[in-house]
Amino acid sequence: MDAKTGDVKAHDEQTRDEQTYDVVVVGGGPVGENVAQYATEGTELTAAIVERELVGGECSFYACVPSKALLRPVEVVATTASVSGVGRARLDVDAVLARRDEWVSAYDDAGHVSWAESEGIDVVRGHGRLVGERTVRVDSGDGGVTLHARHAVVLAMGSVPTVPAMYADARPWGSRDATGVKEVPARLTIVGGGVVACEAATWMAGLGSSVTMLVREDRLLTSQEELASTAVLESLTKAGCDVRLRATVTSCDRPEAEDTGLGRVHGGPVTLITADGEELVADELLVATGRRPNLDDVGLGAVGLSPEQLLDGVDLPSWLHVVGDASGEAPLTHWGKYRARVVGAGIAASATSDTDPGTPGPAASAPVPGLPDDVPVPQVVFTDPQVATVGRTERAAREAGHDVVVSEVPVDAVTGAALLRDKPVGGARLVVDAASGLVLGATFVGPAVAELVHAATVAIVGRVPVHVLRHAVPSYPTASELWLRMLEELPRELRQPHELREPPNR
Repeated sequence: MDAKTGDVKAHDEQTRDEQTYDVVVVGGGPVGENVAQYATEGTELTAAIVERELVGGECSFYACVPSKALLRPVEVVATTASVSGVGRARLDVDAVLARRDEWVSAYDDAGHVSWAESEGIDVVRGHGRLVGERTVRVDSGDGGVTLHARHAVVLAMGSVPTVPAMYADARPWGSRDATGVKEVPARLTIVGGGVVACEAATWMAGLGSSVTMLVREDRLLTSQEELASTAVLESLTKAGCDVRLRATVTSCDRPEAEDTGLGRVHGGPVTLITADGEELVADELLVATGRRPNLDDVGLGAVGLSPEQLLDGVDLPSWLHVVGDASGEAPLTHWGKYRARVVGAGIAASATSDTDPGTPGPAASAPVPGLPDDVPVPQVVFTDPQVATVGRTERAAREAGHDVVVSEVPVDAVTGAALLRDKPVGGARLVVDAASGLVLGATFVGPAVAELVHAATVAIVGRVPVHVLRHAVPSYPTASELWLRMLEELPRELRQPHELREPPNR
């Protein structure tokens, strides 16, 4: 028997109602695409991607790509207003929205489907759910089909927004409406203070909305270092946003709510009452209060599992895997794609060997040589200023038991960064383990700092001590010189090789 294809070739087993593949992936976003690719490339293994909406997923059509297409013009306008000798640019709203439409291919996924077909991956349209061991039923308008997996079923359905019941009847905007905006509301209230809320406030204010943010916490971006929260708050306020911290909404009313379609104002005005009795009226409401794994209707009960077991990785069958937002891990596209590459490669290794198909849980089905033990999660918030982070904050590092040394410098501490804006806002922060000299985390806040964070990611993954990082010479004049300044702010002893230094004086 050929371990790659079974007793007979895959396509000989296809019928109208029953089809068999080596790997069946439920969810056709970037994570699903990556796991299918890595599970089959260089082999004769077959794979199908099941998708009920657009192949390419949330990131390509409703999140990462359209949001950045909207944010970039706003950033350019802000740059022209903050560099002497340049006239301030003006935003052309219609042209910006047209640019967004071009980047999302007018919500047509033909390009993604074509890519899948070029990789030998079949796309099956419809809603997929588990109905038994290694078996997925796909329901669609034409009746559907049952898919059997020889080796693995991968759940990669992403996440869905959490909308508190108080707001449901008002038909508020979600993140899809914000990135798919067609009608710019004159007055927009945003509930939330996380990444989606801050980015959306940035581009909606740029497009002309009068933005009010109601933030329950005492600062924005609570998972980030405080220097990021402070800089983004200052920037949003300067852009005209009314940011209200420690604000709690007690009621929401919209008598004329209407489903008018993606990115259009959903009916009449919305009235919100806050805990201090204030009444706020807006033309539209964006609820950005988080997302949760999309596990509501995937048939876990058919294989004796609960969502909690899936998220905890407890007692999972070796053939079942979950990756991306659906896994409960960091809800970031690049992280999900990384995990998909690891899982996909593990599935391929198991399926093409004579060993057991894999180990239980969402991890790779077979060990991947060279896989680091603790891979950090990088993130960029594309506000103005940008926030780029990787690894642990100072607080998280201390809570994890590390004795840490922290260095921090303003973003204009180096010429290369100061040249980007006349008065750049932000700074850079490095969290270092005092005993080993290894970087635990880094935060960059300022113009164009998204391009600085990967160096920190490499330093953490490569376990490069700071006394070695000192010899990575940054070009002058560039913003990367912030690395040199941060290293120079560390205790002198820590900048020497371990065998030549004593514990740092803090």
